[in-house]
Amino acid sequence: MLNNLLSTVDRPQDLKNLSVAQMERLAAEIRDLLINTVAHNGGHLAPNLGVVELTLAIHNVFDSPRDKIIWDVGHQAYVHKILTGRRNQFSTIRQFGGLSGFPKRSESEHDAFGAGHSSTSISAAVGMALARDISGEQHKVLAVIGDGSLTGGQAYEALDQAGHLGNDLIVVLNDNEMSIARNVGAMATYLSKIRTDPTYSRVKRDVELLLRRIPAIGETVAKTAERVKDSFKYFLIPGMIFEELGFTYLGPIDGHNIPALLDVLGKAKVMQGPVLVHVITCKGKGYTPAECSADKFHGIGPFCVESGKVISNGNNPTYTSIAGKALVELADKDPEIVAITAAMPQGTGLGTFSDRFPKRFFDVGIAEPHAITMAAAMAAEGKRPVIAIYSTFFQRAYDQVVHDVCLQELPVTFLLDRAGIVGEDGPTHHGVFDFAYLRHIPHMTIMTPKDENELRHMLFTAIYHNGPVAIRYPRGSGRGVPIDDPFHQIEIGRSEELVSGQDLVFLAAGIMVEPCLAAKDLLAAEGIRAGVVNARFVKPIDVEMVKKLSASGAVIVTVEDHVLPGGFGSAVLECINSQNISGVKLLRLGLPDQFIEHGSREQLLEQFGLSASGISAAAKAYFYQYGAK
Repeated sequence: MLNNLLSTVDRPQDLKNLSVAQMERLAAEIRDLLINTVAHNGGHLAPNLGVVELTLAIHNVFDSPRDKIIWDVGHQAYVHKILTGRRNQFSTIRQFGGLSGFPKRSESEHDAFGAGHSSTSISAAVGMALARDISGEQHKVLAVIGDGSLTGGQAYEALDQAGHLGNDLIVVLNDNEMSIARNVGAMATYLSKIRTDPTYSRVKRDVELLLRRIPAIGETVAKTAERVKDSFKYFLIPGMIFEELGFTYLGPIDGHNIPALLDVLGKAKVMQGPVLVHVITCKGKGYTPAECSADKFHGIGPFCVESGKVISNGNNPTYTSIAGKALVELADKDPEIVAITAAMPQGTGLGTFSDRFPKRFFDVGIAEPHAITMAAAMAAEGKRPVIAIYSTFFQRAYDQVVHDVCLQELPVTFLLDRAGIVGEDGPTHHGVFDFAYLRHIPHMTIMTPKDENELRHMLFTAIYHNGPVAIRYPRGSGRGVPIDDPFHQIEIGRSEELVSGQDLVFLAAGIMVEPCLAAKDLLAAEGIRAGVVNARFVKPIDVEMVKKLSASGAVIVTVEDHVLPGGFGSAVLECINSQNISGVKLLRLGLPDQFIEHGSREQLLEQFGLSASGISAAAKAYFYQYGAK
């Protein structure tokens, strides 16, 4: 419910004259709006509940859009959107035609830099600070990054460069001990040491107070005194990595204490050079179910506010859970199988594997390139690594796939979850480029199952194939088909003819098989005899099937939930060309050469003609124009 105070805040300037008590009341109203909106729409709830006070303080101290505020990933930018003129549109967040769930430059001048993937904000801040200084401008540049994003290597590259250059910029480290799952790695341990050691902060304050009381004693002695102060710091917290990198470190600060936040951000604003403000927050703050299950409420579908229970949209198991269960079954019989993920053990279905085989499970944090090279080395030593990563995040490790896996033809299995149209998370998360960026790499095999049962057998086939294999499957529930045992090998490069067709044949990739089967029935009502072939492999293409379909004289319609440039249809065209086949009538259906906006999967497939009705309509029009005899 929108209360009176929040209704008066339409822009950041409206915060400037609020008292601390009013800002605390406003924080409660914003939390109420967040909880009720996400309960209806789904979205990233826990990260945003954790940064309410921090966002209020940032917009109170700084002057957006003149000052540049850059949100890492963007999972925590909902409060920013509410405070920057989008409160009245907030009910549309992540809905078709509504607000994006991530920062988006075309949406608002307050969204200084777009984001959706992790660990980019400090790099962007360095770039904006450099551009500012080249232009002789005076505004501030601030990056807000979570401790989870500090597991990504790009963040360290940017910290290193920022410390070297020495330009004015502020990094706010939002430390909630989590990314999506609980953080892993040495940096997480290091931050925990700072977070939990009150002695450090107390002694640091005492030393600074002592130094201020010493009368002017000359530059040399003053520098010696400064080194004495630092010696306490190094004694209590070995390394102080941020100051070693050239940053002035401020913190740790309670991220829910508005007076403390206003004070430290005000100090950071007037400091010269790079400054890092370390803020401790509680992910899910203010909503008990989210505080208790921050990983579950990181990104969640519609739920009941009173109970916190997700409102189910189907009873069939998801592709993700099927893949995770199958991997556990296989690993139970083969000790050489290992599983790797990048900060998403639950999201990729590997939670059970991690519990069952803790010594064979590795969460590397948000470090996809490292995950790929590590897996390659394990494969070189005789293991059978399986890496589960969302398709969109797999893009971040492209060079490692080429250089470390495919070049050496190592048996690494890539499970590309959330492939194709993923829905409300939008263009940063749709997995619609993987066919194109993988199929031209030598030694790579690409599979895409028509259903969850076929996914199981593809996983078995991939693990024991002597080379790299990518298996691409969608977000959401499977078709509910029976699961057959035992596992069996699928012949590499062999498609599956489900229904023969005399007039037209759909050559469908992955989950597009189901709407093509429905489209076949719609065409039958029009007197068009259509068949359906389950491609199964995007690489290698089933050359013999392409020859057979071409020779039949039937119109061939390729269908994929992937962009058309470089996709499955392009692979079929290349096959026809390489085999010197002439006279083929071929229609390619897929996604256009553009970034696809957010909306439900069903809405977007309908919009781009990939529903059963859209597929049948396009095929019918093409058939009557080019194929009817």
